[in-house]
Amino acid sequence: MKKLLILSLYLLIQSSFAQQLNIEEFATGFSSPLNIQNAGDERLFVVEQGGLIKIIDNGSTNSTPFLDISDQISSSGERGLLGLAFHPNYQTNGKFYIYYTDTNGESQLSEFTVDSNNPDVADASSEVNLLSITQPFSNHNGGCITFGPDGMLYVATGDGGSAGDPNDNAQNLNTLLGKILRLNVDISAPYIPSDNPYVNDNNALDEIWASGVRNPWKFSFDSSTGEIWIADVGQNEIEEINKTNNAAGLNYGWRCYEGNQVYDTSGDCPANNQLTFPFTEYTHNNSGAFKCSVTGGFVYRGTEFPNLVGNYVFADYCSDEIGIVDNTGNITYFGPFSGNNFSSFGVDQNNNLYVAGISSGTIYKVIDESLAVKNNSFENLTLYPNPTSGEIFLSTTENIKQVELFSIEGKLLVKNSFDNNSSQKLAFSNLTSGLYLLKFTNHEEETATKQLIIK
Repeated sequence: MKKLLILSLYLLIQSSFAQQLNIEEFATGFSSPLNIQNAGDERLFVVEQGGLIKIIDNGSTNSTPFLDISDQISSSGERGLLGLAFHPNYQTNGKFYIYYTDTNGESQLSEFTVDSNNPDVADASSEVNLLSITQPFSNHNGGCITFGPDGMLYVATGDGGSAGDPNDNAQNLNTLLGKILRLNVDISAPYIPSDNPYVNDNNALDEIWASGVRNPWKFSFDSSTGEIWIADVGQNEIEEINKTNNAAGLNYGWRCYEGNQVYDTSGDCPANNQLTFPFTEYTHNNSGAFKCSVTGGFVYRGTEFPNLVGNYVFADYCSDEIGIVDNTGNITYFGPFSGNNFSSFGVDQNNNLYVAGISSGTIYKVIDESLAVKNNSFENLTLYPNPTSGEIFLSTTENIKQVELFSIEGKLLVKNSFDNNSSQKLAFSNLTSGLYLLKFTNHEEETATKQLIIK
């Protein structure tokens, strides 16, 4: 009986930790937003497919674009201004990088600098072209660029397009197509890091870091572990999500494999033990709404929603669902959030998570509603600071009579009566860092729970 009660309490607490992912409008009025970035301050930069980069500052969009290269690009279909990355030392050197499709349909990677007199405007005359890639077809241009924890610039190229990688580019180390490239933008051209895997191989291109990708529309690094997460858009049936330690020279298997299934082994396919297979995958007809194209996101490392921490958040372009991948590879879907066609995720300087709807022209903040107080009589209950080192203050007008503290396993650690005031200090000693649950009971025997993070 005692074990049953403990189990019931554990399940009750665990249910309160279950994610209830939702989105709330942050800014709107954008034209085909494809990328969201921050430059290490409170601003968000939104990349529009047509060639503009706009700034959201304090929830409002600046009337003057940060950058306008609309006359330099072709933006139909999968082409356009596709990628943006700020140099790790942007606050001192003002350098940033974009990836776009030029008017001839070729992919360009360029460096720009910010206007020395205005931090909200780029110097449009400062462009330095770092890399040009000929595209045989109009689709699968890749375009995601980001700096890794090693300070190198990583570039996703796509396999060159059409369908089924007809030229077998992804497995060909003599083309930049179907690859993850790695560049050192702090050295002179051609910007090749000395530890790239093929710098001493005459049969491979020096820029290549990884091969065997189809169209890795978005990839990101876990800001805590340094692991790389690559969401690679599938061909007909399978969308794959790769998670690795980002070792040099990995081969992710396309076109030999689509996900874990054989696709086309007629070309130059290595042995399976030389391939890196997906961490997880999903099919187009998996779990409800029809799916078609994975939009990669981020491992959540913010503090506002602690039960999201360590989970990878992504979306599917067609189903308008947002998914969470846990540390075992299991996927949970939320939504659909119709009318959006999610194209990109981004994080702000505090690791809050945002997602862009290309069809709605809206940037949303991703939130976890499971942290919200469910009982209306507890709507004005606030804890601060949270996370804390052990001392918090409770602000409420509710007539609370009891406070209980539970461990994540459901063990009651502290039970105290409560003398209601407008602000009350709660102190907890000898607690290890981690996640806890505070349960509040009022004089009407109504309850509410709040998560507490001890740092």
